[in-house]
Amino acid sequence: LEKMTDLVAVWEVALSDGVHKIEFEHGTTSGKRVVYVDGKEEIRREWMFKLVGKETFTVGATKTKAAINIDAVSGFAYEYTLEINGKSLKQYLENRLKTTNTWILNLGGTDYRVVLEKDTMDVWCNGQKMETAGEFVEDGTETHFTVADHSCCIKAVSSGKRKEGIIHTLIVDNREIPEVVE
Repeated sequence: LEKMTDLVAVWEVALSDGVHKIEFEHGTTSGKRVVYVDGKEEIRREWMFKLVGKETFTVGATKTKAAINIDAVSGFAYEYTLEINGKSLKQYLENRLKTTNTWILNLGGTDYRVVLEKDTMDVWCNGQKMETAGEFVEDGTETHFTVADHSCCIKAVSSGKRKEGIIHTLIVDNREIPEVVE
C-alpha cells in the first residue's frame, strides 16, 4: 500500500450509524485527489489539471451525502472544507445536536453507542438500526429495544418548558445512562 504522502485533511464525522473518518489527499503537483472513508478508498482521480473544485461521495450505512470543497487561498495554498448534507461540518454538527441524542454505555465489557434520531424516533446501536417497540405511558412515551440481552428504554417526557421541549432519557437495566455530546 502506498504511503499517503499528500494527506491534507482528516475529519471525524459522527453519524447515526457511527463515527466515520474521512481523509483527503491532494497532490498539488500531480493533480491527484483521493478520498478515503473509514480507510477505504472512495474516489481517486489522477492528473486533474484544475486544482480547485469539489469531490462528492457518501458516508456510512445511511449513505449520507458529503462533499469536499477545494479552494485556492493564495498562491499555492489551498483550503479544504467538508460539507455533510449540503451544510458545513460545523452547521451540520450544530443541527445534529438538536435532532439527535447519543449515549455511550458499556455492557459486559463491550462499548455501545446508542443514537436516537428525534425526528423519526429511529434508534441506532453500533451502526445497526434497532428493532423498537413504542408505547404511550402516563407522562410521555417509551421506546423499548434490546442491546446484548439487556432491556433498554428511551423515555420521552415533556420538560414543561417550550424552549427545552421533550427530554429523552436512556434507561438500561433500570439505570439511567448519561447523554454524551460528540
